[in-house]
Amino acid sequence: MFRFFQQPPPLRSNSTGSSALDACAPAQDGEFTEVLVPLIVGCALFMELLDSTVITTALPAMARSLHEDPIRLNLAITSYLLSLAVFIPVSAWVADRFGARLIFRAAIVIFTIGSVLCGLSQSLPELVGARILQGCGGAMMVPVGRLVILKTVPKRHLVTAMSYLSIPALIGPVVGPPVGGFIVTYSTWRWIFFINVPICLLGIVMVTLFIKDIREENVPPLDLLGFTLTGIGLAALVFGFESVGRGELPPALVAALMIGGAVSMGLYVLHYRRARHPIIDLGLLSIPTFRVSTVGGGLFRMGIGAMPFLLALLLQLAFGINPFKSGLIIFASALGALSMKIMINPIIRWFGFRTLLIFNGVISAAFMLCCALFRPTTPHLVIAIVLFSGGFFRSLQFTCINALGYADVPQRLMSNASSLASMGQQLSISLGVAIAALALRVGMAIDHSRALTARDIVPAFLLTGGLGLLGSLVFVPLPHHAGAELSGRRGRHTIIEEEPAAIAD
Repeated sequence: MFRFFQQPPPLRSNSTGSSALDACAPAQDGEFTEVLVPLIVGCALFMELLDSTVITTALPAMARSLHEDPIRLNLAITSYLLSLAVFIPVSAWVADRFGARLIFRAAIVIFTIGSVLCGLSQSLPELVGARILQGCGGAMMVPVGRLVILKTVPKRHLVTAMSYLSIPALIGPVVGPPVGGFIVTYSTWRWIFFINVPICLLGIVMVTLFIKDIREENVPPLDLLGFTLTGIGLAALVFGFESVGRGELPPALVAALMIGGAVSMGLYVLHYRRARHPIIDLGLLSIPTFRVSTVGGGLFRMGIGAMPFLLALLLQLAFGINPFKSGLIIFASALGALSMKIMINPIIRWFGFRTLLIFNGVISAAFMLCCALFRPTTPHLVIAIVLFSGGFFRSLQFTCINALGYADVPQRLMSNASSLASMGQQLSISLGVAIAALALRVGMAIDHSRALTARDIVPAFLLTGGLGLLGSLVFVPLPHHAGAELSGRRGRHTIIEEEPAAIAD
């Protein structure tokens, strides 16, 4: 499928150079660059990840309050992720045009307003609309934060900066499930959105005080046609796919959505070949490491993205565990991911990217498949151990995928690569949730079940594990020395230019 890109036109960049950065960014000491900026950006990641993990634990309670089917309520997750995928591509252009600090701060404000509206929602359509607004803020907030790191942190300091960035980003998933479970068990689910407000206010103050207003001097015009085509294409494909098997839309309409989405994306490919400054630079897919990280990582994220949704339904609806306790059990997965961070550098240095991505991907998929074996009689400690171990290997896989994707991308194209990768990540997660919901419907139809049981969720877990296995196979063609300049393996390295780079989780 990538023959189209084997001989692409010259790779394009929305950035015209670093002169604006040199003019706008005053000298900063190493401590500020490596510690404070990543921590501030990490707070944005914290809000986004906390919000995502909290809502998965609260879905059953939210469904009861809104008088909706718990499976149908996955629209609250899908709509948010879709909004991210649609608006992320334009984030780099907006930041270059209006300044990173202004856009970063405005994105936090939009995210805060969306959070308040989510907490005030009285119906599923209102909740979905508020989540879309949240997604608009998140689409600008996180990628623009990455671009700040991209343009301020030299590559020689990247590992240190990323380690600090990971701290707030990992706290969100760790505290999300138990916090969400505690709120739902002892209060109302609406507070899972209201708790974002003080964090957002603190973020606005920190951005105003410490983030420099980085922008480019000569910004090309916005590719409005490309933005329109990709927005329509992604929206139609995701919502069309999410509607398959639900029976709420006529099959002809669902087919029309998916066909229309595919046609729109195909038209964008033709537009890309002719546009001077396309909003999505598909030529980046001609870089082998970026291509396999995007495709293999996308398949892996499709499986992983559905796991919190499936685990919350399994533990609460099928096993009858209250939201707080189920949140504590899911907590083990995030704790396992956190424990991996202190070991990542020596592991990558010892094995290299290719070996890790293949074999660790298989191990990660195996732990996803193990979830299909959970039964109401399975000891909670055993479930927690499996989730902890799976979280460890999952985090290792994500770190390798994200790092390898930027290994060979020229510095002038890092902004474009970050936008394209972020869009692919969010789209993969939204598709994963939609696939999981479809698999649940199929499982219930096979067993003729009216109420969700553990047996009905088995096909969904098998499907997510299969996607993880398929994703690991994508990395087989990689050369053994792929990403050697980042892994630090002796005898397999290239010269690293002293220039900023971005690796995003």
